[in-house]
Amino acid sequence: MISAEESLGGFDRVKERLGVLFELLKFRLASLIAFSGAMGYCLGATKVIWTEMVLFVVASIGITGAANIINQILEKDYDKLMKRTSSRPLPSGRISVEQAIVWAAFLGVVSLFIFISVFNLSTGLISLLSLVLYGFVYTPLKRVGPIAVFVGAFPGAFPPMIGWVAATNHFGLEPGILFAIQFFWQFPHFWAIAWVLDEDYKRAGFKLLPANGLKDSDTTLQIMIYTLFLLPIGWLPYELGMTGINSAFVATIFGVLFLAQTFHLMRTCTDKTARQLMFGSFIYLPIVQIAFLLDKL
Repeated sequence: MISAEESLGGFDRVKERLGVLFELLKFRLASLIAFSGAMGYCLGATKVIWTEMVLFVVASIGITGAANIINQILEKDYDKLMKRTSSRPLPSGRISVEQAIVWAAFLGVVSLFIFISVFNLSTGLISLLSLVLYGFVYTPLKRVGPIAVFVGAFPGAFPPMIGWVAATNHFGLEPGILFAIQFFWQFPHFWAIAWVLDEDYKRAGFKLLPANGLKDSDTTLQIMIYTLFLLPIGWLPYELGMTGINSAFVATIFGVLFLAQTFHLMRTCTDKTARQLMFGSFIYLPIVQIAFLLDKL
């Protein structure tokens, strides 16, 4: 007969293992990406069906989690070298590579099944492409050079397009514009992160900053140029009749504020300013996407 103490011990072990699996999929990052996809779904749908919306979010978190786990499996030995990542489940030995592979496969298969069976084949194929690009192309390129950021910007920009295609089963300018906004946004966003974490990244041999790879004016110039693209692109949803004029003004105002932060970084070239730009990027994208949705409603 199992004692109460043994039962509690077994419960604690199960709880701990579930916690490790949850940590491995990077839920906070996956949920932000799912949010972006949900915005695309709502913009494309003539009528939002909430059961479908919930399934879309679940599948988005799942496929993103699978990509994150592949990333961590391939970078397990490098994560040990960085302070920020050394305590993750794989480098700390709290889960085996084999167990992580099974978890990633489960998440990927279930998510793709939902995308294809509930929505359409196109949604599943783009999601699969996103997983492959992020997990098997972007991840190894991080030790090659800043080309990794360009490659990684594609799967990073797919979520709103996937949401639109899930709702409409149609490609066109509209999902292309949603993709373009998130594509160009990623360069200042990711390079700000790479600037702040540059010392840690170098321990693992990751080469992510543009130009000469230094925290200097050449790098800030490229950050500014990519941010500048957001100003005209932010008007295109209005020009295509996807949203109204109000969200175009919101996109312009926050685009100008975002751009001003890049000029501030050009003047100072400090970690503090790069961190401010990083947080500014976190604010820009959801506010603009919510503005588009509210304007449509």
